[in-house]
Amino acid sequence: MLDESLLDTPDALAEADHRGLLRGAAEAGARVRTAVRLATEAGIPDLKPDGRPRAVLIAGPGTASAGVADLLGTLAGSGCPVTRLHPTGVAPASGALRWELPGWVGSLDLLLVATPDGTEPGLSLLVDQAYRRGCTVVAVAPARTPITDAVEGAYGLFVPMATAPYEQDEPPAATAPGPLWALLTPMLALLDRTGLITAPPDGLEKVADRLDHVAQRCGPAIATYSNPAKTLAAELAESLPLIWTEGPSSGPVGRRFAAALAELAGRPALAAQLPEALVSHTVLLSGALAAGADPDDFFRDRVEEQAALHARVVLLRDRAGGALSAAPAARELALSHDTAISELEPEHGGDLETLAELIAVTDFAAVYLALASAT
Repeated sequence: MLDESLLDTPDALAEADHRGLLRGAAEAGARVRTAVRLATEAGIPDLKPDGRPRAVLIAGPGTASAGVADLLGTLAGSGCPVTRLHPTGVAPASGALRWELPGWVGSLDLLLVATPDGTEPGLSLLVDQAYRRGCTVVAVAPARTPITDAVEGAYGLFVPMATAPYEQDEPPAATAPGPLWALLTPMLALLDRTGLITAPPDGLEKVADRLDHVAQRCGPAIATYSNPAKTLAAELAESLPLIWTEGPSSGPVGRRFAAALAELAGRPALAAQLPEALVSHTVLLSGALAAGADPDDFFRDRVEEQAALHARVVLLRDRAGGALSAAPAARELALSHDTAISELEPEHGGDLETLAELIAVTDFAAVYLALASAT
């Protein structure tokens, strides 16, 4: 059950936040600036690549690496294929994970290693394999970890990950806000140098500013009625979120939001892109999860009974879609099934800024839902 009173009690939120999730969300802008500085010190702005790589491969553990690969693939578009190398192994422990390069990888390709751990032997073996194939390697990981030596031995580029002092004793969850921006920002700067995406230094500074702006709007001291993240968290209580996304950048945000709800708040959620979501999720709106569904006796005593789980649509859009938007049809479908709908749309700005705003608001919402649910 969601304790809505806790949402408007900053001291209680801070006491419940044993993992430093709110602090990580609030520091996202500072994390981007630190990551830009570390990327600059590593020499990324001075790189003069011959051209775009034939393909970009991304390897790393957990949802943080998956989110980086998803976002970079979306931003790169058709300019270059971006492929995540999924780990295999008998357990999610760092020592048990292994990665393999596809047989076609060679000197024209780029391997990006993104890990908030850096101790995985499988990643060191992957770097060695890439070196033997002539594949360029760039890694972002915590400093002074085994992956550092592996990358240097392969004549690759290593960028220290921007970490906070309080993360040294207990690493954050993979879907926590900090690791995403610490891993993603140097990759954005790197791929900007290759011409694959557009992420100049002033653009990354605008991203940091937008993240700071969201932190001011969504911080724990801001009341629920004027706080979009707290409002969304309260709306998602006792519901199955159907996250519908529209726009080129919102798809990865929806998938990350679903992953964060599961990992941080212990809540199931389904993500799909419009207009396909109108087909794939229609039965969910009319079945047992529908707002009016109640298969049992209407007259039974519900005083001591937990509320039933019903679907709720969350519509994420990176910008207004105009005449080609499927949002009107989405609203009509939801309302025709008496299903509530929540909508998020960022303020105007560049692609990276609007993307950052959607990620930040949904990150805050997942954190508030986790804390208020006492997960």
